Amino acid sequence: MAQTASTMLALGTPAPAFALLDPATGATVTLEQFQDAPALLVVFMCNHCPFVKHIRQELVRFAHEYRERGLAIVAINANDVETHPGDAPDKMAEEAAAFGYPFPYLYDQDQSVAKAYCAACTPDFFLFDSERRLVYRGQFDGSRPGNAVPVTGADLRAAVDALLAGQPVTPDQKPSIGCNIKWKAGNEPAYYL
Repeated sequence: MAQTASTMLALGTPAPAFALLDPATGATVTLEQFQDAPALLVVFMCNHCPFVKHIRQELVRFAHEYRERGLAIVAINANDVETHPGDAPDKMAEEAAAFGYPFPYLYDQDQSVAKAYCAACTPDFFLFDSERRLVYRGQFDGSRPGNAVPVTGADLRAAVDALLAGQPVTPDQKPSIGCNIKWKAGNEPAYYL
């Protein structure tokens, strides 16, 4: 299982805009739709990745818990569906329904949004404050497939708890580890090469 780490985009970076299809609803979802939320979590993920499958159940539990506290969450799949048809939009809609995703699961067909966020792996987490400045990027927690560490979301929970309480988020952040985003041939970003 190949492992790729987050790029660890600079803290303070503004959230790049997006307008992407939600295959489950057919609607276009934009960054602006979340403007009133006190915090926004953008998660790059996909259907097939064993790292995503490993945390999926706890991510859904986390999302339900923190949505009630005001956290807006959006997930984005940027994988090349020519090489990975299991990540195609119709399969995304099935995945969202099967696991009860309480957040939009969007399709980044041209991979431009993933590039704008400097996303590198699945899962890759980006937490933004009320002004949509990056305050956390990194791992859900220290659990990985096969390492026997319980999946708790501890790292991301600590960051969101601090942010929602008006406290500073620690800059001591560990990169997420996962499968690399499946870039279209010739579309690989410079930070990935």
